Amino acid sequence: MDAIIRSILVPVDFSEQSDHAVAYAAHVARQLNATIELLHVVNDPVLAGAWGTEVYVPDLTGLFAALTADAEARLAMAVTGLRGQGLVVSSVVRGGIVERTILDHVATGHFDLVVMGSHGRTGLSHVLLGSVAERVLRQAPCPVLVVSPTAAGRLRPTKVIAA
Repeated sequence: MDAIIRSILVPVDFSEQSDHAVAYAAHVARQLNATIELLHVVNDPVLAGAWGTEVYVPDLTGLFAALTADAEARLAMAVTGLRGQGLVVSSVVRGGIVERTILDHVATGHFDLVVMGSHGRTGLSHVLLGSVAERVLRQAPCPVLVVSPTAAGRLRPTKVIAA
C-alpha cells in the first residue's frame, strides 16, 4: 500500500464548510508538499431529476454556462490566494450530479486524498437531502477526510473563497 499523499482533491460548494476544508487541505499540503486541486460541480437539475423534460426553462444552457463561468471565476481567486501561500494548486469546474461527478473525478485524477466539508445535517434533513460527503466517503477509491462543522470551529482558516 502506497500511503504517500501527493495529490489532494477538495470539492467545494462555496460554503463556509468548503472554506474550512480548503484551509485544512492547504495545511496538509504544506506539511506533505502535496498539490491541491479544487473541484466545483455545477449541479445539472435535468440529470439530477429535479426538472423533467416537461418543465420549460427558457435558457437552461445559458443558465448552466453562467453558473460555470461564475464558479470558474471564484475558483480562480481561490487558486491565486493559495498559490500566494506557496502551494501548487489547480482548479476545475464540471457539470453533472454532484456526488457522481466528484467520484468520477477522483477515479480519473489519481488523487491520494479527498478533503471535503460537511454541512452536518442530521435527522429528516439528512434523509431528504442526503449527504454528498457521506456518499463520497463510502465510494471513493482513496481516503476521504471530512471536516465537520464542529471540528471546523477548531481551525482558524483564512477565507480563500470569496462569497
